[in-house]
Amino acid sequence: MNTDNLTTEQLEEIEKKYDPEMAFRPTGRKIAFLITLLLVSMSIYHFYASGFGLIREVLHRGIHISFVLSLVFLLFGYRKDIKPTRIKTGLFQFDGISILDLIFAILAVGSALYLPLLPPEQLAVRVGNPSQNDVLMGTILLILTLEAARRSVGPTLPIIGIIFILFALFGPFAPGALKHGGTSWTGLINHLYLTNQGIYGIAIGVMAQYVFLFILFGVLATRIGLGQLFIDLAMVIAGRYSGGPAKVAIFSSAFMGTISGSSIANTVTTGALTIPAMKRVGYPAHFAGAVEATASTGGQITPPILGAAAFIMVEYLEIPLRDILAAALFPALLHYFGIFIMVHLEAKKLGLRGLSKEELPKAVIVLKQHWLSIIPLAILVYLILSGKTPDFAAVYGIIACVVVGFLNPVNRLTPMDLWNALSAGAKNTLAVGAAAACVGIIVGVVTLTGVGFRLGYVVIQTATDLGQTVGSIWPLSFFAIEQWALFFTLVLIAVSCIIMGAGIPTTATYIILVAVAAPALAQLQIQPLVSHFFVFYYGVLADITPPVALAAYAAAGIAGANPFQTGNTAFRLGIAKALVPFVFVYSPALLLVADGFTWSAFFITLSGAMMGISMIGMAFAGYFLTHLNNLQRWWLGLISLLFIAPGLTTMAIGAVLFIPILWVQYRKSTHNKVHV
Repeated sequence: MNTDNLTTEQLEEIEKKYDPEMAFRPTGRKIAFLITLLLVSMSIYHFYASGFGLIREVLHRGIHISFVLSLVFLLFGYRKDIKPTRIKTGLFQFDGISILDLIFAILAVGSALYLPLLPPEQLAVRVGNPSQNDVLMGTILLILTLEAARRSVGPTLPIIGIIFILFALFGPFAPGALKHGGTSWTGLINHLYLTNQGIYGIAIGVMAQYVFLFILFGVLATRIGLGQLFIDLAMVIAGRYSGGPAKVAIFSSAFMGTISGSSIANTVTTGALTIPAMKRVGYPAHFAGAVEATASTGGQITPPILGAAAFIMVEYLEIPLRDILAAALFPALLHYFGIFIMVHLEAKKLGLRGLSKEELPKAVIVLKQHWLSIIPLAILVYLILSGKTPDFAAVYGIIACVVVGFLNPVNRLTPMDLWNALSAGAKNTLAVGAAAACVGIIVGVVTLTGVGFRLGYVVIQTATDLGQTVGSIWPLSFFAIEQWALFFTLVLIAVSCIIMGAGIPTTATYIILVAVAAPALAQLQIQPLVSHFFVFYYGVLADITPPVALAAYAAAGIAGANPFQTGNTAFRLGIAKALVPFVFVYSPALLLVADGFTWSAFFITLSGAMMGISMIGMAFAGYFLTHLNNLQRWWLGLISLLFIAPGLTTMAIGAVLFIPILWVQYRKSTHNKVHV
């Protein structure tokens, strides 16, 4: 297959292959129309409920769950490897969907709405004393939630959910600090089903209230031409420089990240253009795919959309969304800066050219054709920064998309386009919605058993033991045991996030790990905002971390490269993202709104982080002014560690240690120029 000219259908197949959230099964026309009608109804309902309706919280969440679970059973088959050549219809099949799945969909609606439709006074009496019907309906919803999550996001998350359920039931048999009194099945269902601490908890509430609307906004904004504007602007800004297509990938992915929080979707959307262009100017296929994948993972950490985890952070921390966006801004910029450094050095090392004038779009034409499409995003950002609630901003952003779409002569939105966008927007929320409901089970067990604090204690104790061992070795004994304890706590949590994120969505990783990380880091006097961002960043890193680097594998499919080699290269390019969370733990000023913020601390931290990222980029690329030998690369890598905790002293030491490398590189590059 010629990977330089992939069709839209081939790109969609790549996205479905590597993104389990998009692996929808084929259906017949009759059921397909019914599903589309349900999807559009879901979008219209959420738009109305968040923008203009007054619906009880538990009822709103119940309606959202009923839509999500029923549509998952209609759109996702029970096995991913079954690809029927024709739509089956018969005794046990209806237009490609089994009768059992139809029953599951009906049961999902019934069990999800049973509780919210109870009169509030009855519900208040039932909490703590559920009836047999309550237990039955709760059990049905629990089982269907686990199965829906398995179908839409894979088996890892529901397996974790089952482990937590078993832990709740058999607590007296748990080892050591994890031992607890246990609970009965009735007690478990009471907590997970009848209270707002389980399936109907914060995670599903945020999905219903905020995330759905922002995903819908992203779909509509892309449809009216905003995505194309971003790609064309990136070409204009960076295309003509050395290794131009790779730099275009960085800028276009950064721009696309402002409207889409999906790493794989961003990879496929921008990678269809940038990966073939990178290969044409001389980048190896695996490197081209890695650049696009690494840049695309930045979408989940780039304001103003971010990922769904950002909105859950708003609820957990009880701070305005604009504060979350402010805190996310410079860490995101450092992520792209790190990739840019690596790409620039690689281009210089390989002697790669930029794009020719003929290959680049004209800035005037680009702005003339697409300037209207920026209006909805500008309205969205303005409303958020002015203090409006996220759902209010999203509703008026969606209205602006529709108005601009109908008025824009270049990307005019037809009624059929709007219908398809409403359907696609709802479809894109199903997997994350099922994951959120499943995570509600896990979080419910955590709150029921108090295991979060127990796990936090285990993490702290393990880190302290490691710190005592390492701190007894000279010259590492220069640092206090408490400093080593903090460092190893961060390392253990980071590794846990990467492992967990390898099999489940970023949002689920964030919610689960923050239940452990927040208590552990709180014991070490780390601010809640900082600890939440730390977990969030390392959960995102899993998308480019082998062995399950889904964004990198999708990029490899477009590039025609070895997936594992692409994943390894993507992790190397994204190493800055692994460094940045440590920087803002040791110096929270980077997050702008953290406690104790000062501009002097911010600029010291930012400049130190940029120097450290540049040095680690040189070490991994093996190039600065000219090629670096192994000793110089190791030396630079060690120097970069001095900038994890930026300060004038450590920066001065790092600068002094860098001078010999600079001198040798300058002499060598000058010598090479003389003999050219």
